[in-house]
Amino acid sequence: MAKVTVLTPVYNAEKYLRQCLDSLQEQTLTDCQFICIDDCSTDGSFALLLEYARADQRFQVLRTPANSGQAKARNLGLQFARGEYVATLDADDWYAPDTLEQAYLSLKGQKAQCAVFQLMLCEESDGSERLYPFPDERTEWSGEEAFRLSLDWSLHGLYVAEADLYKRFPFDDTCLLYSDDNTTRLHYLNSRRVVRCQGRYNYRQHPASMTKACTIRRFDYMMANLSMKRQIEAMTLSDKQGILNLYEAHRWRNLIGCYGYFFHHRTAFTPEEQRQIRTLFVQMLSTIEGHRIPWRLKMKLGYYPFRSYFLFSQMENLYFTLRKMLGR
Repeated sequence: MAKVTVLTPVYNAEKYLRQCLDSLQEQTLTDCQFICIDDCSTDGSFALLLEYARADQRFQVLRTPANSGQAKARNLGLQFARGEYVATLDADDWYAPDTLEQAYLSLKGQKAQCAVFQLMLCEESDGSERLYPFPDERTEWSGEEAFRLSLDWSLHGLYVAEADLYKRFPFDDTCLLYSDDNTTRLHYLNSRRVVRCQGRYNYRQHPASMTKACTIRRFDYMMANLSMKRQIEAMTLSDKQGILNLYEAHRWRNLIGCYGYFFHHRTAFTPEEQRQIRTLFVQMLSTIEGHRIPWRLKMKLGYYPFRSYFLFSQMENLYFTLRKMLGR
């Protein structure tokens, strides 16, 4: 058994991939397994992966039968993971040399289930770097505390976790985008202890990111949030109703945020895409449980939980028009 398995999904990442793979190869913690899953790349990524696998037996290369997104690619890799702990590394990012060693020492020394990396945000356009801010200055949390902090990403989702957590809660592949965020929150929520380690994860920020593109896939966010709610409903938790209330308020804010995106970018979508988006809002509104949303939020302009799309859209059009007039 390896100490740590790292899962790296790859899709057309040839430009950045060598830096990523080199950072794995140079880890000071040598007892590792590196599983790279090519998601049907059309560039030279697959050939590059094979090059590293031939040179270093710690690398294992897999390939999906069809392009299916990061979550499904990672789940394929999980089937072959034999590490005591599991981490992920995106193909355009890279680790510092001692990243995995620092995480492993924290997990063992503090008897934790998750060790959160120090996240360095690296801007490709100008080469600048900045440390991801931790508004909460503590270095360890209970699982529920970590879950709560993850809702607004005060605690980010890049970490090493016990392999058992990944077996119980593999990557949520409900949607092409965003649903794998649910996996982080489920891991935190089902941990006894989450700690911050000194291992550094270098996160490349660049305009090619799918989460920055103006695409209908942006609205996967609402379906991903619904998937997360359904998974919480199916769990046994000491404060299940409190967690559901908290998450429903979070989901409602996100739904309004998605409408704001639609309001500002409507003309970027075809008439058929606009119809699909409106249909999705109708579907999502029917799942909102208004009684779980606190009154202090309901009474804010633009936040009353109408289940009628007509009333909801009229309220949001007014809300975002006023915000636009105020320059907000």
